[in-house]
Amino acid sequence: MHCGPQAAGAPVTDWVERAAVGASILCLIHCAGLPLLLAALPALSRLIALPEHFHLWILILAIPASGMALLLGTRRHRSLRPLAAGCVGLALLSAGALLLLSGPYETPVTIAGSLCLVAAHIGNWRLRHRRHRHG
Repeated sequence: MHCGPQAAGAPVTDWVERAAVGASILCLIHCAGLPLLLAALPALSRLIALPEHFHLWILILAIPASGMALLLGTRRHRSLRPLAAGCVGLALLSAGALLLLSGPYETPVTIAGSLCLVAAHIGNWRLRHRRHRHG
C-alpha cells in the first residue's frame, strides 16, 4: 500500500542517488578490475594507463553527489545509518586518493570505501522507497 503521492523531490533524489551509485561502482571497477586486467594483460598497461589525478576527479564527483543524495535521503527517512556508512566510505576514498597514493594500502582502502559507499546508497534508496504499513 502506498501512502499519498510521491514527494516532489523524489525524482531528483533518485537521479542523484543513481549517479552516486554509478560513480561508486565505476570506482570499484577501476580499483579492483583494472589492476587485475592490467596484471593479466601487461601489453595493455601502456594503452590504458590513467593519470594519477584521475582518482582526484572521481573523489571530486563522489563527495557532492553522495553527500547530496545521502543528506536528502536522511531528511526523508530519518535514519542515520546510510549517512554514517556513506561518511565512512567517503573518508576511506579520500584517504586512498589523497594520503595513500601508490602505497600498498591504497587499493584495499579505496575498494573498502567504494563498497561502503555503494552499501550506503543502496540502503538509502531502500529506506526512501519502503512502503508504509498502517494498522
